[in-house]
Amino acid sequence: MSLKLIDVCKDYRLHRGKRRVLSDINFEILRGERVGFLGRNGAGKSTLVRLIGGSELPTSGRIERDMAVSWPIAFSGGFQGSLTGFDNLRFICRVYNADYEAVKPFVEEFTGLGRYLREPVNTYSSGMGAKLAFAISMAVEFDCFLVDEVLVVGDEKFQERCRYELFEKRTDRAMIMVSHDPGLIREYCSKAGVLDGGHLTMFDSVDDAYSFFRR
Repeated sequence: MSLKLIDVCKDYRLHRGKRRVLSDINFEILRGERVGFLGRNGAGKSTLVRLIGGSELPTSGRIERDMAVSWPIAFSGGFQGSLTGFDNLRFICRVYNADYEAVKPFVEEFTGLGRYLREPVNTYSSGMGAKLAFAISMAVEFDCFLVDEVLVVGDEKFQERCRYELFEKRTDRAMIMVSHDPGLIREYCSKAGVLDGGHLTMFDSVDDAYSFFRR
């Protein structure tokens, strides 16, 4: 069971031509591996996460998914705003073949949103939407989780619950993590890659990746 990127490139069209954001990206992650990605602002980290998650397609190359991959954790952009929190949960359960009645109590308890789960999502604050997205991400079981600065969600107590659900209860899952927090990647990742100028350099050691990144 693996996720593999083979010669992946991503271009965006601009008024004056096109810009290549990612160039010839190659790496493989197996179930249970945790990989962190480092890069300065604009290096293409979020683009890479979107490609892996399937919300965007590569310009060239291919992505082979032999495992179920999550959307970016705590990303609420995929919700339908006029639907309630529960309605969005019901829809996602249908898409991913999950049991709505089985996961509903977990989402209700974990988010602490109470009656707001029966209100349209477009009435939520950004924090409320992120809490709902995180809870649904944990309610639907994936083989590989995409983590994009998730742990800034909510207060300190809620962040600790997020860490427990994601990192302690799911030690057998693969994870791809993008974060500006070096402590977070050092704590939870076994290896790391550095994005620079659209190119990815992989390292077996997180410390080696940080040394390269700082240079």
